[in-house]
Amino acid sequence: MPQKQLDVAFIGGPQYDALYSRLPQFEQETGYAVNVHVQLPHPALNAHIDEVFAAGTATYDVISTHVKYAPAQQAWLLPLDTHFSEAELADFSPALLKLARVNGALVQIPRNVDARILFYRNDLLESPAEQARFQRQYRRTLRVPQTWDEVRDVATFFTRPPDLFGFAFPGHSSGLFGTFFELVAMAGGTLFDEELNPSFNTAAGRWALGFLADLYQQGLTPRDLMATYFDEVSQIFREGKCALAADWPAYYGLLTDPETSAVADKFGVALYPVGPAGTRAVYAGGHSFAIPMSVQDVEGALALVRFLTSPESQYVEAQAGAIVPRSAVMARVRSETPAGTVHAQRLALMEETIQNHMLTFPKFGAYPQVEEVCAETLQAAIRGQVMLPRALEFMEEQVRDLLS
Repeated sequence: MPQKQLDVAFIGGPQYDALYSRLPQFEQETGYAVNVHVQLPHPALNAHIDEVFAAGTATYDVISTHVKYAPAQQAWLLPLDTHFSEAELADFSPALLKLARVNGALVQIPRNVDARILFYRNDLLESPAEQARFQRQYRRTLRVPQTWDEVRDVATFFTRPPDLFGFAFPGHSSGLFGTFFELVAMAGGTLFDEELNPSFNTAAGRWALGFLADLYQQGLTPRDLMATYFDEVSQIFREGKCALAADWPAYYGLLTDPETSAVADKFGVALYPVGPAGTRAVYAGGHSFAIPMSVQDVEGALALVRFLTSPESQYVEAQAGAIVPRSAVMARVRSETPAGTVHAQRLALMEETIQNHMLTFPKFGAYPQVEEVCAETLQAAIRGQVMLPRALEFMEEQVRDLLS
């Protein structure tokens, strides 16, 4: 009898790949062979999924997706409400399960909770020599930035090219648009009104875009910023090339490993700074697994999704730094983390951020397209190729065209 097989398409990268080391155990326990056809960074994975499903050539049983991207993929995804009981989902974060629904239907099972906090070089910010120099220059005490204006000052102070820059942020695609979204919200604005009309050509939008443009044009960011995405931002900080960066939980294992990080014992963590409105807003979501309509073996696919989101699997991810949606797993991780360490502080800050400061995206299918087209205009404005007010006007025109 031929061996049973499951065909899958997964997100790839060092922050995700540890989980897949458990696949041989699944194969041994179930008798299935798991064929990983592609294992790609998320932008490339999304493009591949769009291509094969639109062409009708997809044969996948399980795919990686994200609560942000699932609304655009809903037509290709199997509803899961009848396949997962309330008891099976009881340990998952209610907030993540809500995000995992599209138009009321559960179409994905959450893998992690994604939200950023601020990372800083404590060997720099806590250096007596640097503190004395900052005091002379700014007439105030050097501290971890509490506001985005302080981020600009600290970034200016520590920018010493070509080896050190003040702050790094993703410079294209959803990473850039998400950072803009955060800053707009922290300035008291919003991207869309209740009827999904674009509404960021405002004072809040001008401040947010102006802040990013100022960082770039003053040379406070790495010069190849426009080619920088989440992976590269994390790497720049790990290499000790910037003083401040906002980073995701899944990269934490790389940051704390001396083999992959030059600052493994030289960093601290903090909540996001507050914006002009006096609030924090952290663009958040979560990766997930879904079963597409192309599934050839529903029972096998369900078994694989259950395995990959089981307490044992989520514990593997949490040990590497991820924040996972199973509350019992996170309770275990907190109990095993020594009190008073930067690791315990990070967990506490992540919990506070997820409970109080999460900024989620509007749920509609064209949202990923909105991110992409607007990011191109944001890039042009940040480079100084388009005047800021015109850039915001043009972005709103682009969004209206997409949504119409």
